[in-house]
Amino acid sequence: MTKPMEPPRAKESEGPGRLGEPASFDLGRLLAERGAERYELHTKHLNHQLPRMLHTIGFDRVYERAEGAYFWDADGNDYLDMLAGFGVMGLGRHHPVVRKALHDVLDASLADLTRFDCQPLPGLLAERLLVHSPHLDRVFFGNSGTEAVETALKFARYATGRTRILYCSHAFHGLTTGSLSVNGEDGFRDGFAPLLPDTAIGLGDLDALERELKRGDVAGFVIEPIQGKGVHESPPGFLRRAQELLHRHKALLIADEVQTGLGRTGDFYAYQHEEGVEPDLVCVAKALSGGYVPVGATLGKDWIFKKVYSSMDRVLVHSASFGSNAQAMAAGLAVLSVMENEKTVANARVTGDLLRSRLAALVDRYELLHEVRGRGLMIGIEFGRPNSIKLRSRWTMLQAARKGLFAQMVVVPLLQKHRILTQVSGDHLEVIKLIPPLTIGEQEVERFVDAFTAVMDDAHGGGGLMWDFGRTLVKQAVANR
Repeated sequence: MTKPMEPPRAKESEGPGRLGEPASFDLGRLLAERGAERYELHTKHLNHQLPRMLHTIGFDRVYERAEGAYFWDADGNDYLDMLAGFGVMGLGRHHPVVRKALHDVLDASLADLTRFDCQPLPGLLAERLLVHSPHLDRVFFGNSGTEAVETALKFARYATGRTRILYCSHAFHGLTTGSLSVNGEDGFRDGFAPLLPDTAIGLGDLDALERELKRGDVAGFVIEPIQGKGVHESPPGFLRRAQELLHRHKALLIADEVQTGLGRTGDFYAYQHEEGVEPDLVCVAKALSGGYVPVGATLGKDWIFKKVYSSMDRVLVHSASFGSNAQAMAAGLAVLSVMENEKTVANARVTGDLLRSRLAALVDRYELLHEVRGRGLMIGIEFGRPNSIKLRSRWTMLQAARKGLFAQMVVVPLLQKHRILTQVSGDHLEVIKLIPPLTIGEQEVERFVDAFTAVMDDAHGGGGLMWDFGRTLVKQAVANR
């Protein structure tokens, strides 16, 4: 048998650029030479509104490194991350187990993405995911949350032979065209029509759900068990009753767990908080990546997959060029291993309960603080109209300019004065959403609560700097109309 030829190797005397010569690219040197241009590069070559927004609200910081739940700037100041990259950094940044797995998979020089073989890592990751989803049977791997949703929409339509998908008002399922069609926020949809002919219902509205199902053309109902925008939980019993209605009308329940899944809410999936709920399709992403390699997954029942992939002629009817790549699969396996070994789901539940209870205890103390809600380490802090005349006049000024400005007034000093990164939960909402790494503990809870209390004291005491910034935001909002 003839042995395969060895790949060519570079000789010592060969000049630069010859075949087989080790690459001369130096990432460290490039960053050292050009890293200070980060905001200028974004302004010139990427979304120019991002640096403009960051400059306006004073978020234009320069972070030098990160680990766990913290960033550090060039002066060595630490910043507590209560945002986790919109939930991507479930294990925090640069977890050593995930880093080692990625080094190992790169060093293994696997024959990855040949497209005409079956590598072990995708099967192993699917197997581990399905352990946490015992009523589901198969997995499709893509590259993002929106792609996981797109997969679920396609599979639901093909499996049922129907076209229409129901979704909830104020839902967020992604920004590609299919997932945008089930996005319940007009601000994201404006200007991108025509979209798919799907229909919104109110969160928890069983009558509307049943009314739409009776039309006989519904393929499925996609829902976040806890909506990311505003952190609104589906009412008790709604998911189970919705599932019964859907199955009676031969439609599918699709759970979007892209942000809520993998322990965020104190169970592996958020739908597991309600007994008897077994979605037909489940979408996950974000935390499965370990914060390194984009990945999304759509889990589903055997009969759905077998209907979509019904013959060898249809073997590639739905696929993704980078889906199931070795780096993403290794990261996902490492993430699940860490979650099991370090009990991150239990930590999210216990630490989340502590943080939510500490914050809820402040509601009676501050008239601008309306409600604290959520599950696990997915918490919404909502602000509302105060009673006192002085505060009410300032609140009215902000609301007249643009709803959501007070929440932004809280987010900014949390970063600038207390070095804590948070986010407003959605456009025109007076809600701050906390989705920190699932690894935080009592120390981070204390730091956040102390900082939040100081900011609220400042707001209720008529603190000049905070309300001066509010006037700046008002001017900016009026100018952008």
